[in-house]
Amino acid sequence: MTTTLDPDWLAALLRDEALPPGFAAEVETLHAPLAARIAAVAMGPAFVVGICGPQGSGKSTAVLVVRRLLEQRGLRVATLSLDDLYLPIEAREALARDVHPLLRTRGAPGTHDVALGLAVLDGLASDGATAIPRFDKATDTRAPVESWPVVEGPVDIVLFEGWCVGARPEPEAALRKPVNTLERESDKDGAWRAHVNAALAGPYRTLFARLDLLIQFVAPDFETVLAWRQEQERKLRDRLAAPRQGGGQGSARAMDDAQVAAFVQHYERLTRHIAREMPARADIVVRLDRDRRSSIA
Repeated sequence: MTTTLDPDWLAALLRDEALPPGFAAEVETLHAPLAARIAAVAMGPAFVVGICGPQGSGKSTAVLVVRRLLEQRGLRVATLSLDDLYLPIEAREALARDVHPLLRTRGAPGTHDVALGLAVLDGLASDGATAIPRFDKATDTRAPVESWPVVEGPVDIVLFEGWCVGARPEPEAALRKPVNTLERESDKDGAWRAHVNAALAGPYRTLFARLDLLIQFVAPDFETVLAWRQEQERKLRDRLAAPRQGGGQGSARAMDDAQVAAFVQHYERLTRHIAREMPARADIVVRLDRDRRSSIA
């Protein structure tokens, strides 16, 4: 069966995601081979494909394209983002009071609703409707349940993407030395990073055990990850600053480069650990250069 994309859909993707024209070639060299390899091994219902990669590495765009390619093969595909499993702000504020203040910031293991993720995967493997969670980053809390999209199960494949999907905990000895200013100044006793590590060893281990195939996107280094994340935020600032139809401008919610650099310190330790540890066990490794050109191992 052909995997040629509808050119109108591809043109819309390039426009909506602000992707360069050359991205069309990436569909042929990266996304089509990924879809073919997934289709070759998928044994439904709800064959779970984990897609792990640092911020800005192209995971979300890959999910969009790979899903379309798999659907062209006649497969029923659902997508789930780890970001949509974030705990509501009230729950994270409780963690901040009871465990550590850094847990108010969404992102690190310990700030997701693992039970919800497991329930969604169970639902997608069964007959009937399953609501797919949505998190509203603009309000920093979960979107109303009535706004969640509904998928009829069972589906053949679930594309489950996130920056630490499939991650494993670090050895406890590795936690002792801070990796950045955030850890040195805001986690002096190591309680936050110990909590994150324990979450990976506990509830997240159960969630990630549901992965049937693990794809990892690997950046050249953490400095590149920071540059990609800053690039994302610049694009967001440009969109928010653009005049809206009917006049007026968007509300400035995007971070500047310095704020992004401070924010990504919450993710630095685990991002570096995943880059070191995961390639040896991932089923498919996609290595990226600084311009996000890819090669598949």
